[in-house]
Amino acid sequence: MNTLQISLISLLVVAFVIYRQLRTRPAAGTSTLYVAGAMMLVGLVTGGLFDTAHLALSLVLFLVEAGAAVALGVWRARTVRVWLDSSGVAWSKATGWTILAWLASAATRAGLYFAGTAIGLTASTSSVLLFLGLTVGIQAHLVARRGRALSSTGARPDTFVG
Repeated sequence: MNTLQISLISLLVVAFVIYRQLRTRPAAGTSTLYVAGAMMLVGLVTGGLFDTAHLALSLVLFLVEAGAAVALGVWRARTVRVWLDSSGVAWSKATGWTILAWLASAATRAGLYFAGTAIGLTASTSSVLLFLGLTVGIQAHLVARRGRALSSTGARPDTFVG
C-alpha cells in the first residue's frame, strides 16, 4: 500500500473507533479487539517498520513508539466511563477526557514520526497502523476487563468504575 492509502485507512479507522467509543455500548465487547488485531497485522505485513540503514536507531524508535502506544491506550481506557445497568450488564462510553487523550495520542504519534525523519530514519506509514492497532487494542482490553470486573462484583446498578 502507498502512503496515501495507509493514511486514509488510518484516519477512517480512528474516526470509526472514536465514533463507536462515543456511543453507549456493552463494555465486554470484543469486536474492537478484532479491529485492533487487523490493524496490527496489516502494519506488520506491509513491512518497512525498520530502516535497515539505521537499524539500531530504528529499533529504539520502534520501542519508544510501542511504549507510547501502550501508555496512551492505558490512559484512554481510564477515561472511559464503565457502569452497570439495572439488569447487571456492564456498559461503557467515552468522555470528553477520552477525546482529549485521543488528541494527545495523535500529537504523540505525529511527534514520533517527525522525530524519526529528523534524525534521518526512513519514515514508514505502516508503523502508524501498528501503533493504532496496539493503542486501540490495549484500550479495548482494559475497558472490557473493567466491565467484566464490575459485573462479577455484584455491585449495585449504576455503579461507576473510575
